[in-house]
Amino acid sequence: VQLVESGGGLVQPGGSLRLSCLASGFTFEDYAMTWVRQAPGKGLEWVSTINWKTGSSTLYAESMEGRFTVSRDNAKNTVYLQMNSLKPEDTGVYYCARGAPPNYRGTYVPRSVDFAAWGQGTQVTVSS
Repeated sequence: VQLVESGGGLVQPGGSLRLSCLASGFTFEDYAMTWVRQAPGKGLEWVSTINWKTGSSTLYAESMEGRFTVSRDNAKNTVYLQMNSLKPEDTGVYYCARGAPPNYRGTYVPRSVDFAAWGQGTQVTVSS
């Protein structure tokens, strides 16, 4: 199982980035996929989850709702995170992970054991 993120970089506040996560080693469409981020000096934070197969169900952390959009292309074994209206507080390393979190409560803090596989992460820096 391998997950490889790409698309991170430096962007000005208000700008946009699209992250990609290429999956291999498993039947991609059979799994929900999740994005998690880690700001400098802070813990992991759940960002978004998209359901398996059709990707018709998507969920977002409150602070990302309306700015971020998760999608998937099962033919390309890829999950995307379109990030618009970026803020300095969006700075961090963004990880994709296989599976769905155990809950979606606002107090949920991701743990490494919550997901069967993680990517290596891609750095996003929002700064002027």
